[in-house]
Amino acid sequence: MSKYANKRVGILALQGDYARHQHLLDMLEVDSVLVRLERDLARLDALIIPGGESTTMDIVMDRFNLRKPLITFGRSKPVFGTCAGMIMLASEIENNISNVTPLGLMDIGVDRNGYGRQVHSFEASIDSNLAGERYEMTATFIRAPRITRVGPGVTVLAKYENDPILVQQNNLLAASFHTELDDDTRLLTYFLDEVS
Repeated sequence: MSKYANKRVGILALQGDYARHQHLLDMLEVDSVLVRLERDLARLDALIIPGGESTTMDIVMDRFNLRKPLITFGRSKPVFGTCAGMIMLASEIENNISNVTPLGLMDIGVDRNGYGRQVHSFEASIDSNLAGERYEMTATFIRAPRITRVGPGVTVLAKYENDPILVQQNNLLAASFHTELDDDTRLLTYFLDEVS
């Protein structure tokens, strides 16, 4: 039996590659729920907001009346945002020409597509500090947000070329990049063990 047998983790499934996150949760034998409506948040221990297109995510979130329930959930329960998920967790967005309204849960500022457009996507080997241990992992940047400001309560867990790319604030974890595209579960395991 998995040590995560009692965990129930939701994945916001409005848009984006939520299936890859579900695949990693399945690898760890974690009970997962695709979240599309407010009722799907009931009885969850944690939530993942995947990468995708933040403008579309923002619109659909309001269409399904999920904004306030997501804010309420994130104020007390663990949330992990990757790429567009990081944008949605942020307090402010620079160069916000699409007028995306973030959830304002994490005290960071971000620049959407801060690492370039789709054609500028790249992979990099990064060092992270997870629970006091150094891990090297492959980070995939796809239209990735750049963190432009980190508030005093935010811990930087990894950097790329001196810019923070993995941050934690209490029950919130956010990454500019994707690790779910590989079958690397270390960051997800950190979220389940240390953030949740």
